[in-house]
Amino acid sequence: MNPLKQLEACGQAPWLDYMKTSLISSGELRTMIERDGLKGITSNPSIFEKAIAESDEYTEPLKKFQSTGDHSVKDIYEHLAVSDIKAAADALKPVFEGTKGRDGYISLECSPYLANDTEATVVEALHLWEMVGRPNLMVKVPGTAAGIPAIRRLLGKGLNINVTLLFSVAVYEQVVEAYISGLEDLLKAGGDVSKSASVASFFVSRIDAAADKKLKTLADKEAAAQLKGKVAIANAKVAYERYKVLFSGPRWEKLAKAGAKTQRLLWASTSTKDPSYKDTLYVEALIGRDTVDTIPPATMDAFRDHGVVKADAVEQDLAGAKAIMAGLEKQGISLKEITDELVKEGVKSFADAFDTLLGVVGERRKALLESVKAG
Repeated sequence: MNPLKQLEACGQAPWLDYMKTSLISSGELRTMIERDGLKGITSNPSIFEKAIAESDEYTEPLKKFQSTGDHSVKDIYEHLAVSDIKAAADALKPVFEGTKGRDGYISLECSPYLANDTEATVVEALHLWEMVGRPNLMVKVPGTAAGIPAIRRLLGKGLNINVTLLFSVAVYEQVVEAYISGLEDLLKAGGDVSKSASVASFFVSRIDAAADKKLKTLADKEAAAQLKGKVAIANAKVAYERYKVLFSGPRWEKLAKAGAKTQRLLWASTSTKDPSYKDTLYVEALIGRDTVDTIPPATMDAFRDHGVVKADAVEQDLAGAKAIMAGLEKQGISLKEITDELVKEGVKSFADAFDTLLGVVGERRKALLESVKAG
């Protein structure tokens, strides 16, 4: 059986970390839903930048939109992105309905320029939510110091939120608190918490890339070899342990009785950065109940071809995972410093991709205006 399809029996939902117009128009998305048991899609500025900059798929939609009047670069980007998101949401609607709102989501990210501005993030998220107008949209908000209070407020208003750029277990716990508090606010205001959905996107391979770099500098080569390529999975296993604890007890049970669903951990950045690692390493190691794995196309193809499915893999050898975390600190490498730096890098990376994306859209807008003048 297709290993991707087997994930459902293990309680995990595979989502696709990729988006472009032809994914829907070609029927490829429908094929993946049927063949692979695909349950959702995530997008981000880097994905849209590649889709728009590296293909001609958006030339005609851009031309058509500009024919209605000259629009700003940001308005053109939003129009193109929102059109894609609406189409994906509609294509995923049967999954959304079939899972009673547990899956079938498409994610659209708030501008990375706003990652450190709570008020602006709230305004932007509400704007995107209204523009898309689909119940199976998740607005992506980063788990930054400014993002966390925005997450609570948006959940309290009934929006579905994908919390992105999570690397630290301590920050993840703050995100769960924001989720639970947001649902409590929504319930108090008379809202229906059974219709709320959220995932906490916990990044994986980037942690190993950063930790492995520091391990290379250790004098103790044996210790370095024992820890190489193991920190990210260990970190994720500890996060999953916290997930089970945080979504239990009287406070959560009250919300669950009102129909609330847990905020699942979503494993992000699941492609391997080091070519010496098995290309399905992170997908295989993090199979777990009530989780999501958003997988880029190449990793999805690899897992479909030769992935090994082991139920509850994320719960195996938790003691070993904690020993790895302790071993890293013992070698004088601070995981907190690594994760803090990765958040900053992640925000910058998405902002840089957004810069490039808007630059490409700007160039295409300029070319259209010049052709109109010349014509």
